[in-house]
Amino acid sequence: MIKVAVLGSAGRMGKALIKGISESKSLALCAAIDKPGLKLIGQDSGLVAGIEANGVLVSDSFSSASADFDVAIDFTSASATLKNIEKCLERNVGLVIGTTGLDRENEDRLREISNSIPIVYSSNYSLGVNATMKLVELATRIFGDSVDIEIVESHHNRKVDAPSGTAITIGERIAKVLEKDLHELTEDGRSGPNSPRSQGKIGFHAIRGGDVVGDHKVLFFGKEESVEITHKALSRENFASGALRAAEWVCNKKSGFFTMDDVLKMRSVAKD
Repeated sequence: MIKVAVLGSAGRMGKALIKGISESKSLALCAAIDKPGLKLIGQDSGLVAGIEANGVLVSDSFSSASADFDVAIDFTSASATLKNIEKCLERNVGLVIGTTGLDRENEDRLREISNSIPIVYSSNYSLGVNATMKLVELATRIFGDSVDIEIVESHHNRKVDAPSGTAITIGERIAKVLEKDLHELTEDGRSGPNSPRSQGKIGFHAIRGGDVVGDHKVLFFGKEESVEITHKALSRENFASGALRAAEWVCNKKSGFFTMDDVLKMRSVAKD
């Protein structure tokens, strides 16, 4: 059995991960860690996740989590993730990161640490989203710069980063196919009396409301036709299953920086 630590165990994704691990025949939950001061610290993580008690208590630090583990799965915050990767480096264990909102400097640190431990880093672990990204790459390759491209994402009203990490990753995939820099292509929303669409830009639009799990739509507008590629997440369990799949996969690696493309063995369509 692969021993797993869930970081951010009392959050929405943490609960989904704990539930998924309880249903797995190859994974075992050995540690459930969340931020200090949380009222749920010390409670049974199974009960917190809405399933049967599992005997693994929610702890507030790596040191208070007594059991050893093979891999950690992190769905926390950018600031917490930066601390967690250092702890995983100290323990020499693999890490699956689903936290979004990391900046370029943070990602550089991840790549540096991946020289010593294996890290899977993805903005979205849903198999459907990763398939969607491939479809977007293919559409971009077909249309090139002959169309206007807009990315619209919707999430629950408690999500703090915008646009979503998934939307940014989709933009990066498009930019790679076009052999351009995303920063030069990005156009974040539009407002005001004189806000026409800029030629060749990718428009990003973030919608927040209710308890939307995560919707992403990529629109390609041509002169006489348009194409929409859409993914709608109906629950967080699809993200959890993908992250657990990545955790099983990364345990066989000694070091390296990986994405879900590596886990799913999906070939890039950016170039022939």
